[in-house]
Amino acid sequence: MKYEIMIDILFTLLSKRKTSASELAKKYEVSVRSIYRYVDEMTIAGIPIDVTRGAAGGIAIPDSFKLPRGLLSRDEYAHTVEAILTMIEQTHDSVLESAYGKLTAQMKAEKFDTALSGNILVDSGTWGDERRFSDKLTLLEQAIEGREALEIEYFDRAGEVTRRVIHPHLLIYKQNIWYVWAHCMLRGEFRTFRVGRMRTINRTGATFERKPFSREDIPLNFWRNEKVAEVKLRISPEKLPYAEDWLGVDNIYKKDGEYFAELVLPDDGALVGNILSAGAGLTVLSPRSLAERIKKEAEKISASY
Repeated sequence: MKYEIMIDILFTLLSKRKTSASELAKKYEVSVRSIYRYVDEMTIAGIPIDVTRGAAGGIAIPDSFKLPRGLLSRDEYAHTVEAILTMIEQTHDSVLESAYGKLTAQMKAEKFDTALSGNILVDSGTWGDERRFSDKLTLLEQAIEGREALEIEYFDRAGEVTRRVIHPHLLIYKQNIWYVWAHCMLRGEFRTFRVGRMRTINRTGATFERKPFSREDIPLNFWRNEKVAEVKLRISPEKLPYAEDWLGVDNIYKKDGEYFAELVLPDDGALVGNILSAGAGLTVLSPRSLAERIKKEAEKISASY
């Protein structure tokens, strides 16, 4: 019985996106405490359910979360829904009506993760993410087209978590990273948000008026107001593909039979990690302070073995 309730809770959330523990407890004739226990088990199983206390709280699931696409093919979805609808017309069975609502809610949210334009194929999915990242992009694209306000849970570069409402205006893809250019209601200004740092995305039901902006307003050099480092690297031939992927081929040159890169990079936690990922294949020639940080971090790694 417990697992039947947990499955039904999942479909309820997929359909309504938000409900309360008291409503679920009344529906299944169990205690509110049991509902919270079931939700905890579902969260441990990997379902991103968000529980908030208080009068405005409840049990919610991100609008970006969908059932795995491998569950049913698109043809199987269509035929199943058609068969259920035919049976409903004949029997008016409430259980079938509930199943129909759940399947159509899932079907409406489905969208191919690839876009084919001329001779270019773009797949918005990432490796091994069960399409969740693609679902986020799909939701953001729909919100931009429909001028829908979204509530996001966002992790910034320092690891601070905030909840904020945004008005998304534009999706940006730069150097293998997806961003959304949106007006942030928390800060009262346009900001660039990295999609990969959005833990949850939920529709608010509200719409917004688009604000005018130009390309010059968008900080395509995203780290211009953050700490940066003017870096010069020597690159070994075996790590050249890695460096080209990370830094871009235009920033790499060959001199006296060796490969080098000179460019300005954001001096954040990822910089040291990216250099260390290449092992001895990347050597920091300048600045010296960065080279010392790399050396100390390598010594820490060595000491742990």
